Amino acid sequence: MRITYIHQYFKTPGMAGGTRSYEFARRLVERGHEVHMITGDPDADRSRTTREAGIVVHWLPVPYSNAMSYRRRIMAFLWFVGRAAVTAGRLRHDLVLATSTPLTVAIPGAYAALRRRAPMVLEVRDVWPELPIAVGALRSPVSRWAAGRLEAWAYRRAAHVIALSPGMAASIRRRFPEVAVTVVPNSCDRDLFAGADRAGARLRAETPWLGGRPLVLYAGALGLANGVDYLVRMAARLAETDPEVRIAIVGDGRMRQALRDLATELGVLDRNLFLLGPVPKSRVVAFFGACDLAASVFLDIAELGDNSPNKVFDAFAAGRPVAVNHGGWIAELLAGSGAGLVLPPGDPAGAAARVSAFLGDRAACAAARSAAYALACDRFDRELLFRDFERVLLGASAPGPDRSPSGAYGGQ
Repeated sequence: MRITYIHQYFKTPGMAGGTRSYEFARRLVERGHEVHMITGDPDADRSRTTREAGIVVHWLPVPYSNAMSYRRRIMAFLWFVGRAAVTAGRLRHDLVLATSTPLTVAIPGAYAALRRRAPMVLEVRDVWPELPIAVGALRSPVSRWAAGRLEAWAYRRAAHVIALSPGMAASIRRRFPEVAVTVVPNSCDRDLFAGADRAGARLRAETPWLGGRPLVLYAGALGLANGVDYLVRMAARLAETDPEVRIAIVGDGRMRQALRDLATELGVLDRNLFLLGPVPKSRVVAFFGACDLAASVFLDIAELGDNSPNKVFDAFAAGRPVAVNHGGWIAELLAGSGAGLVLPPGDPAGAAARVSAFLGDRAACAAARSAAYALACDRFDRELLFRDFERVLLGASAPGPDRSPSGAYGGQ
């Protein structure tokens, strides 16, 4: 097929950020499909086209940063909508694939699909609009009404919807029972992380503040919803009770300076907590290889429990246990598999006690590592989940009334 793939935040392994779209797109190319990726380039002042692993990438100059205010981000979304619609409208395609966030990508996706009389598959990475409402991004009644209308419009114009978690799929099915939904969660790049142990050992040897000490890693966005101050407060407690434990925060975002200020105020910055910048996916392997526990934290908001964080699956791929401080499907997965810890939300001191006890129990750490890697191999391997992903695309493009493929996570 000729596929137009729209993702505002597309990243290659040489860039910081999630690479789901890159990994799936390059596999589509390997399977004989022609893929045109339309994305934003926040640092550019003009459009350009490159070829990445066989993917034709159309980079559009759209300023964007996680540090932007919600209002500026919404303007960036709308700016991308206009430019992406023009670019996608010029392409010939058999299928359009639009992946959120933001859900506004459905607008150029639907336009391009209508223009070429092709089906659109919509991939949903957040529960919309419940999540932006819950975190305060949409406050006015008008914006909430508009978001709800956009959601209904987008789902009903999609031949199929891909959801990244069971909770997202359940939300869509509950409100739009006529929409076909398949769950294809984030996945594990086991080939990329195959050398994680060796890379981690080198990182430890080159990092004086780490050495052979236990390491808790957070690698991801530093946005308001992430609630990474939880880890800073946990570090303050650990500084008193288990000062050898190190916490590394790798990433960038709107709350970076606030986190630095809090860490300084609590006396943990560059003592047992280290705030590092973002690193490319190819280099983050060493940090996961060096860590003893990978953390995925959010604000205590129920809707955030439906997320499918890349950092969790990167940890599994490296064979590292995960700690979360929220409910939802990942928490249930960890509790059921033994691949990590569920920490008490809103209680960093209690979390410090649990983390310290876990890191001090070598048998528990070894068992959790084995369980994490088993999940990477048996349930979340990228190759396995790509097959489900491709089946959705092939089913959506096939003629006939039944376009609902069945996959490992439940078809409709």
